[in-house]
Amino acid sequence: MKLPTCTLSAFRSARCDVPEDLESVTTIGEETAPGVVGSTRDDVEAIWQDVERFYAAGGHPAIQICIRKDGEAVLHRAIGHASGNAPGDTPDTPKVPCTLDTPINIFSASKAITAMVIHKLDEKGALHLDDAITEYIPEFGRHGKHRIQIRHVLAHRAGMPNLPPEALDLELLAHPDRVLELLCDAELQSRPGRALAYHAVTGGFVLAELVQRVTGKGIQEVLREEITGPLGLERLRYGVVPEDIDQVAINAFTGPPVPPPISTVLKRALGAGVEEVVELSNDPRFLTGVIPSANVITTAHDLSVFYQCLLDHGRYGDVQVFEPRTVRHATAEQSYWEIDFTLGVPLRYGMGFMLGNKKFGPFGTDNPHAFGHIGFSNVFSWADPDRGLVVSLLNTGKPVLSRQVLPLLSLLGSIGRAFPNERGHRNWLSAATG
Repeated sequence: MKLPTCTLSAFRSARCDVPEDLESVTTIGEETAPGVVGSTRDDVEAIWQDVERFYAAGGHPAIQICIRKDGEAVLHRAIGHASGNAPGDTPDTPKVPCTLDTPINIFSASKAITAMVIHKLDEKGALHLDDAITEYIPEFGRHGKHRIQIRHVLAHRAGMPNLPPEALDLELLAHPDRVLELLCDAELQSRPGRALAYHAVTGGFVLAELVQRVTGKGIQEVLREEITGPLGLERLRYGVVPEDIDQVAINAFTGPPVPPPISTVLKRALGAGVEEVVELSNDPRFLTGVIPSANVITTAHDLSVFYQCLLDHGRYGDVQVFEPRTVRHATAEQSYWEIDFTLGVPLRYGMGFMLGNKKFGPFGTDNPHAFGHIGFSNVFSWADPDRGLVVSLLNTGKPVLSRQVLPLLSLLGSIGRAFPNERGHRNWLSAATG
């Protein structure tokens, strides 16, 4: 499999080619008429025009988007190429279109899925969020880690945000016992329960081992049995089976070089430089492994179904996947606009979810009750009870500081304007407790 490369001397050399006819690289899925959910075709098309501008900026070879309002998919489209149009690809490189069924890696947005596996086990009484990790993994208690509770890991307060450098060896994915040993030997950077510091990768490995100890099954199997199977989701899993590797959209580093101190912050959070992370993400070992914090591979449609289930209090169609109280616990505020010492910015967190904000947050503006997660670097997924809205925006470009920011902000703004805040959170809570 060919890995994309980038020339970083200038932004122009690190962008994708954009065809003049955008319709030639666009796929439109089944969409409900906006009027059915009280919106207008003009509002929805304004969102799509911003998606096209986002794509035309050249930072993303492929984009998928699925927006649900009141459970109805009013925008479900894909644009671009799954492979063959990344910076560094030659003109004669075969271009493979990105379709609605193209699987895409959602990176850190995987954390929300992994969190709900844990919350489901808590719901079933297999574990309790206030339990210490060492109740299930005794050897994890070295260097003061016996104080770490399950809820600390979910809320990024376990005190061990950074992965040991040697753990980035992809050969270790086939040997989870060796990854666990590295984590058991790791020392705390802060006392558990105190400092908020985003755990980019470490928490997922700990939670996966916890699932294995509690159930006797791998987290992939538990995810399928408890969540994706009941929801009927075929394209939402950790990695892919080996025969599907060539179907996965290839990630590409785009935009200019990342300058310090931002490059330092990102390397500390991700465990490697941005370019290296992108290269690792296209490696077959990464694509077929299980990295619970970083390698759920799915489609915008399937991810939107997952969030629709949460928005509907754990129910999707006729299937009750989670109890309503489980969803409330998972999305309840644990950190209020507090400085995240890994990312260096103030954020709100639940237990496994990033939370919206009244002014500006990870999902735009005026969505204080929204919950979801973003992924490296422009992957967005969230549900907003006040709007009855679910958004999943997947893409394959990995710009950090570039002109991509402006069309992205415009896109988030368009979504907010098309579906105004209905102030229905109290009703949402009432339905959840009724």
